[in-house]
Amino acid sequence: MVRVKRGTSAHKRRKNLLEQTKGFRWGRKNRYALAKEALFHALSYNYRDRKVRKREKRQLWQVQINAGSRKQNIPYSKLMGAMKKKNIVIDRKILAQLAQEQPKIFEKIVEEAMK
Repeated sequence: MVRVKRGTSAHKRRKNLLEQTKGFRWGRKNRYALAKEALFHALSYNYRDRKVRKREKRQLWQVQINAGSRKQNIPYSKLMGAMKKKNIVIDRKILAQLAQEQPKIFEKIVEEAMK
């Protein structure tokens, strides 16, 4: 039976991991043990924060819609309730953009919802 030396595969595995930690600070970019631990945490934070980013964006859109709707003296909750009753289906991202960039169009949407 042929002897298998694992130096090449081990080197390749370590090299790939160190490539992924490129840009990390201090010894975590080039010392294998530190890099492995840092990469483990980085990937788990990455997974978690993709969901957090969605949450934060939605909160931001709600604040922007509320600011735009309060200019017409209607709070966010009343506006969204009225839109739901009238079957006006526009997602929060688009509403927030309209409230900021196209206030006239946003005003017409609010008027239509509050009829």
